[in-house]
Amino acid sequence: MTKLLIAASGTGGHIYPALSVLEALPESWNISWLGVEDRLEQAVLPKEYELITIPVHAIQAKGIGRYLQLIKLLFAIFLVARLIRTKNIDIVFTTGGYISAPSIIASKLCGVPVILHESNAFPGKVTRLLGRFCDQVALGLPVAEGYLRNCKLTLTGTPVRAEFLLPNSFPSWAPRGSTPLIVVMGGSQGAIGLNRMVRMVLPALLNKGYRVVHIIGTNDNPAGINNPNFVEKIFTEDVSGLLQHADLVISRSGAGALSELAVCKTPAILIPYPYAADNHQDFNASYVAQFGGALIIHENVSGEQTLLNSIVRLLDKHSYVNDQGTTLLNKMSEGMGNIAFRDAHLGLVDIICGYS
Repeated sequence: MTKLLIAASGTGGHIYPALSVLEALPESWNISWLGVEDRLEQAVLPKEYELITIPVHAIQAKGIGRYLQLIKLLFAIFLVARLIRTKNIDIVFTTGGYISAPSIIASKLCGVPVILHESNAFPGKVTRLLGRFCDQVALGLPVAEGYLRNCKLTLTGTPVRAEFLLPNSFPSWAPRGSTPLIVVMGGSQGAIGLNRMVRMVLPALLNKGYRVVHIIGTNDNPAGINNPNFVEKIFTEDVSGLLQHADLVISRSGAGALSELAVCKTPAILIPYPYAADNHQDFNASYVAQFGGALIIHENVSGEQTLLNSIVRLLDKHSYVNDQGTTLLNKMSEGMGNIAFRDAHLGLVDIICGYS
């Protein structure tokens, strides 16, 4: 029986691709999950799988604080190595983020194969530093290859949850009607800056009769607007149904969200998180925009008016791009579909099984 350790923690961009792989692995495998206390994995990991947590954080401090964080990293490496030996782990699979560093180093110290999945257009710091020590680095986007050297690379795409690959009904709680539907989402933790921009233009959108579903996340408070065409939720499990029926999505540009938009062929306005590490959300958004799948608007003082003008322009039924009646949204949907990987989870399972 093959024993696999999955190291994935933090945001949905790291966790949901790992969950997609987990669901496609052979049932006979023994699987453990390595995470961090009080992170998203504790809420979404199915109860039948063992969750083991370690204290590990990103190395961001300077001066003496940086040395203390390095000591914590060394301790985390020791904990992961002990776990690998105690459980006789055969393979380690990790999806990036700061939990990947001790996982990769411990795997090599123990002589265990390690596979790393990098979902972003611009690879994360751990991938850039430690990818060469991995037995395989699977890429979510082909453009990432240009930033990596001396790595064994395979393009797989970024896995999405199974429900995004199947037709889903429109959520019963969402506003119904024949007018365009706009879905706003900021990722698994929400996005206060994005929420603020949308709320500035929301009255104008509702005055035009557009339907709006706003997923605000756990870090913001509901605006409490009462309108039959508007629904505001902190969180929902119905994202796949929303994306499949939306005319337009307003979103951050995390790799996981972009993969979901791509398989649903949903046009988007992307507002990259301005403080993302290495500006990786800007790189992700630029890649999608190159294929015509999205417009990019930055979070700044003129962003609200630009956002409103862009939404109205895109949803204008008379905004044709040719004489055959193809609209801007039609072309954007086509562009999104051109970057989709519908079998990314199967490609990763093949790689992992190759080391069993």
